[in-house]
Amino acid sequence: MFRLLYHLTIVNLVCALTGSTVVAADPNRPIQVDDYQGAIRLACVGDSITAGVGAGGNSYPKQLAALLGDKWNVGNFGDSGSTLLNQGDKPYQKQRTFTAALQFRPQVVIIMLGTNDTKPQNWKLKDRFAADYHDLLGKFSRLATKPRIFICYPVPVPGEGNFGINEQGVKEQRPLITRVAKEAKVGVIDMYEALKDHPETLPDRVHPNARGAGLMARAAWRVLTGKKTAGK
Repeated sequence: MFRLLYHLTIVNLVCALTGSTVVAADPNRPIQVDDYQGAIRLACVGDSITAGVGAGGNSYPKQLAALLGDKWNVGNFGDSGSTLLNQGDKPYQKQRTFTAALQFRPQVVIIMLGTNDTKPQNWKLKDRFAADYHDLLGKFSRLATKPRIFICYPVPVPGEGNFGINEQGVKEQRPLITRVAKEAKVGVIDMYEALKDHPETLPDRVHPNARGAGLMARAAWRVLTGKKTAGK
């Protein structure tokens, strides 16, 4: 950590003397494990897909923890039915799970919300989606731990979906999430791409099974570590 701060100080000094501009750090840059003391606390925030409904006890956070190893402490803060929208039918920020996620004092946060927001009664409020996402990000970014944050494109909804959840809403969220990530300078993990060609991993057309959760875990692992395959 000292080396990183020293390097940044020198870079800023040089830029001040030369009149050049400091290039902002890539929000999708890999996490440098050596910059942290002890196990890195990673909070996985989301709805039932994060919680692991349909994955038979093998949620994507659980499988991600196995991939990352003992230098990480992964907490699952998925809350079934939750919406990103603060006026949705079950706002995540009004759940005890959200309070627990903050109290976990995460150093890294992965957020995947939006699936339940596609329900007609919620998506009629879609004009609030970006603002409410910024509101949620603000709650985490103001933590004393100053966590690195990554937000996710939600997984696909094959066929006609289920529970009122639909593919059209998921597709409409993508440019909104892209914009929010750019404005908030947070990373992005593409969970949609991870399952796009694997509809068989979404047997109820919403919740990934254990294999689907594994594909999601690997997508997150690649972004967090900068690696493509285990051991490389």
